[in-house]
Amino acid sequence: PINIVIGDRSYRIKINPNDEAHVRKTVKTLNEQIIEYKTNFAGKDMQDYIAMVTIWYATQITTVTGSPIEQEQLLQQLQQVSTSIDAVLTK
Repeated sequence: PINIVIGDRSYRIKINPNDEAHVRKTVKTLNEQIIEYKTNFAGKDMQDYIAMVTIWYATQITTVTGSPIEQEQLLQQLQQVSTSIDAVLTK
């Protein structure tokens, strides 16, 4: 398991050790995009920013890969992250 921070919240996730560098790079990209959205869309809450960045990221991946299998895997991962975020926000 590793600890990651997305949008000022810490999450402990289990990943394959071979994927850690890729996951951390992705998290860095997401956080940078969250900061950009916070700059451009002041006054929204963090959940709004995370939702906007999730849509942006999924669109970027779809445009780049185009593979239905990879898209389905990404969608499942994004849904898991969204579920985790929702669970933390409702506590």
